[in-house]
Amino acid sequence: MREDIEPPKVTDVAVAVVRSHDEIQNEIWEVYLINLKDIPLEVVLIRSSGYGMINDQKIETTELRRHFELIPPKSCQLIEPIQPEVFALSNQYWVSFYIDKVLYDKKYIFVPESIEPRNFITIPLIEEQGVMIK
Repeated sequence: MREDIEPPKVTDVAVAVVRSHDEIQNEIWEVYLINLKDIPLEVVLIRSSGYGMINDQKIETTELRRHFELIPPKSCQLIEPIQPEVFALSNQYWVSFYIDKVLYDKKYIFVPESIEPRNFITIPLIEEQGVMIK
């Protein structure tokens, strides 16, 4: 029965890790949810966590949860700052939201060492360099 249910596919919604600089030019890293759609996302829930191995030691970060009532069309929402020390882990963002009373759900995973300059693009709507999963 459950395998007969086809969940709706998430399109035009992305998560990006963005590198920018503060007012005194210190490098800062932030994670954004990007709504590339022409319609808003409603009742957005995001669960973030990190996991993996560093120096042969299993590491799991605390799971954080965020809620945003509405993410307007063609906009981005800051989820959280992120420290470069966790780039060696898998960083997972599980995003759920409603569009027209239909629930959408997608898991975005930045695999270890994927957040690095060779993978950078200019992030849409933010116009800064970073890594994006769509």
